[in-house]
Amino acid sequence: MGVTKTAHFTAKQIKLSNMAKALGHPARMAILEHLLKSPSCICNDLVNELPLAQPTISQHLKELKNAGWIKGSIEGNAICYCIDQKALHAFQNYLASLNEKLSLIQTNCC
Repeated sequence: MGVTKTAHFTAKQIKLSNMAKALGHPARMAILEHLLKSPSCICNDLVNELPLAQPTISQHLKELKNAGWIKGSIEGNAICYCIDQKALHAFQNYLASLNEKLSLIQTNCC
């Protein structure tokens, strides 16, 4: 989206849409699921878990980090990744608010 187009949306809408976009690849969903099973891991853990090359996994980690889903901390010469719980809760709250609004309307649409 160009700068002029995003000016019409709130920061929250832009942030949540970037988070949703990051979920648009099954490898990223698999990475999040792995991080939920083991609260922190390094890229090599994911290389052993997923059928992807290390550079590919690193690129997916970068996308998830840029979207706010994960955070990383340096441990020695490796980066340890974990789920950003605040981001997960913000996304959950957004989906819950959509569900709440949907339950309040009665429609015979489609």
